[in-house]
Amino acid sequence: MKIPYKNIYDMLRTNRFIVLSTVIGSALTCMVSVLMVIKLHRETVNSAFVVNGNGSVIPLKMVSQRENLEVEAKAHLELFHRYFYNINANNYKRSLGKALWLGDNSVADLYKQKQAEGVYNRLLQYSLVQEVIKIEPQVDVRQEPYRFRVTTFFKINRGSIIDTYELTTSGSLMHVDRNFPHNTHGLLVTDFFENTLKKIDYENGKK
Repeated sequence: MKIPYKNIYDMLRTNRFIVLSTVIGSALTCMVSVLMVIKLHRETVNSAFVVNGNGSVIPLKMVSQRENLEVEAKAHLELFHRYFYNINANNYKRSLGKALWLGDNSVADLYKQKQAEGVYNRLLQYSLVQEVIKIEPQVDVRQEPYRFRVTTFFKINRGSIIDTYELTTSGSLMHVDRNFPHNTHGLLVTDFFENTLKKIDYENGKK
């Protein structure tokens, strides 16, 4: 009587072929994966670092973060100085209120000092317009707190008379929690100080 099944040896041979094929395929896959990881690692090592001006090797990611931080820091300083110095009789309370969100007690103390000296009263009494022309921030983001120095050019419109001034300020920036919409950059102006103020001739954005 014939048995309708394949010979047992043929079945074993087929199973062995399947097992060997699976093992060899898995081994090849593992080898290719290892080679790809090694290649990726070498490419990463060669391209993920840069050398700064002092010859120190810095991770590229850190450089990118530092560049982004510098952009945000300068934007924060520009925004703060525009709020604090671009004022007139109609907007000064609102504008200064926004500026106070971006700085610490040193900013608040300067605001109170100006208030005591009658700066804002004169703004109202004579309808003065103090308009910022240009802001040039410089900031060192290598170590927190980040020291800065800002040159602000602004003009005061007294009706028929327009005077232009150059103001230099300095201080530090430190990280705080981002506060939308009051402090979107998550930075705080500290140790704020007005260094020099001088009257200048300023035409077409140039001294």
